[in-house]
Amino acid sequence: MTDIVDRLRTLVQERYVFPDAAAEIADRLAARRDGYPADPAALAGAVTADLQSVNGDKHLRLLHHAEPLPEQAPGDDAAEYAVMAQWAERTCGGIANARRLPGDVGLLEVTPVLFPAVLVGDVYAAAFTLLAPVRALIVDLRGCLGGEPSAVGLFMSYLWDHEPVQLTGMYERATDQVRQSWTHAHVPGRRFGRDRPLYVLTSKGTFSGGEALAYDVQQTGRGAVVGEQTRGGAHPREAFRLHPHLEATISVARAVNPVSGTNWESVGVTPDLPTSADQALPTAYRAALEQVCAEGGPSAAEARATLDAGAPL
Repeated sequence: MTDIVDRLRTLVQERYVFPDAAAEIADRLAARRDGYPADPAALAGAVTADLQSVNGDKHLRLLHHAEPLPEQAPGDDAAEYAVMAQWAERTCGGIANARRLPGDVGLLEVTPVLFPAVLVGDVYAAAFTLLAPVRALIVDLRGCLGGEPSAVGLFMSYLWDHEPVQLTGMYERATDQVRQSWTHAHVPGRRFGRDRPLYVLTSKGTFSGGEALAYDVQQTGRGAVVGEQTRGGAHPREAFRLHPHLEATISVARAVNPVSGTNWESVGVTPDLPTSADQALPTAYRAALEQVCAEGGPSAAEARATLDAGAPL
């Protein structure tokens, strides 16, 4: 297995977004090169611990797969894309729930991930068109384990208006530049827009792309984050097949938000309304109903009646 460790060291040195940390990580791998276990699963665990020992980057991993990984040429992501497309098809494009709650509050649950926008644009358009009329919206990211930056930008576009706003971009080591991200001036279907109340639910399991969405909502001032501190993974990664059962993931960029100038790496997204994951939905629902009541209008009476009944879920 020493050849796998050697190839991984080279990848880290050449691709990892932080060159100084890459050098230190490579030294640690070299120091243990001949002492790693031969079993692929055990090797993956031991190497991952060393990869993350310098700065705790949760995207820096050696993953073990029980099923053999297909061979692919460098830069050829067709197989990965096909698997992702099948996964999206089986999970309704990551939209597990889109419904109107009593009191004219919408609930949109995203799980397991924010799939690439090219795969789920029609799903997002349908979900937001359905929920566009509600007076307040809850986006549930408690079960969102990751996502692709293009999906974050598209999703945020439905929570904004036609005038674009800059979102979290990506500094790429390969280009030594920040690749900017903006909301879209046009989206298919109807928008929820930027003016009505918005609550985003998080848990300790919310990660990567899910965190990016929550962070952008928070940093743009678009809504409130409710729930638990998230896991803290802000570095986009690429995957490399090193063995039929072993895949390395290397962080090749880092998130840079135009408002904060930083990101949520290692620390996670801090909720505006901290509470347990179990209580996040009831907490946000009550807050949303109170705002609908305060605004008055045709939905206020229904929202008040729902609150008086204990805001059942």
